[in-house]
Amino acid sequence: MINSFLSIKHFSFAILLLCFFAPSCKHKQKMQRHQTELIVADTANMGRCRLDFKSARTLSKHVKENEFNFTWVTAKANVETLIDGKEESFDIRVNIRKDSAMLITIQYLLGIQVAKILITRDSVKVRVDIKKQYFKGDFNYINEMLNADLDYDVLQAVLFGNSAEFYEDDDLKLKPVTDRINCHYLLSTERKRRLRKMQQAETGLKKALQILTLNPDNYKIIKNEFSDPATNRTFTANYKDFTQKDSVYAPYHVDIDIVAEKKASIKIDYVRIEKNKPQNISLNIPAKYEAIQIQKK
Repeated sequence: MINSFLSIKHFSFAILLLCFFAPSCKHKQKMQRHQTELIVADTANMGRCRLDFKSARTLSKHVKENEFNFTWVTAKANVETLIDGKEESFDIRVNIRKDSAMLITIQYLLGIQVAKILITRDSVKVRVDIKKQYFKGDFNYINEMLNADLDYDVLQAVLFGNSAEFYEDDDLKLKPVTDRINCHYLLSTERKRRLRKMQQAETGLKKALQILTLNPDNYKIIKNEFSDPATNRTFTANYKDFTQKDSVYAPYHVDIDIVAEKKASIKIDYVRIEKNKPQNISLNIPAKYEAIQIQKK
């Protein structure tokens, strides 16, 4: 086995998906303003937009009713990343069996296959074809290495503008906001996240926040922001170009900004999205490929 480390330079989009709260993620875009203040200070009727107040329960119900639902989904997209001042462009193909597994294939625009990533609820496999290397692990290992709190539900939701499930419904708190200045509804969700460092901290458990910005016409999520107050890390996804195409109504453009110790950005332009067509979701590792050694921080 070779003595190399898992790095964003080598894995590009693959690692961005796996470490959106990791301190190694990078980009050069401006940090988006955290919206927690909007949740604290609800807007009064400023006369700029006529929106009726809706309770958290009502907004949550509308969000679920209008989400992009699927059993299977396959999608092709053009992706641009900005990492440590270096721009990359490539194509991806995503195959997902809902709540079970996703397979992401990454190619350069000339058709050269870069890597494949197989993600299940408890495992992560990465095959880097351009280097003939592979990695096998699980979320616990990656979370420990990156001091993150990743899960399959968040990754699955972010790709297509859905909301992410939380582990503990008893801890879930919903707060509605009627933003009449920007003519949007906002819904914040709050739960306790038990990161190892948080458990050891004197302050005890910290709360992670998710803020959904909703289109009042159809309750589609147009912005999804995750934040971790304990580490000052944020992940923001903006959704645009909601189009009825290929029998699918979904956002065909996604802008993702990651802010941690360093920053990263991803732009996803979907070319095609098809749902409920079963796909082969598997990843074989050739015997000649060498395992990647990962150094924990």
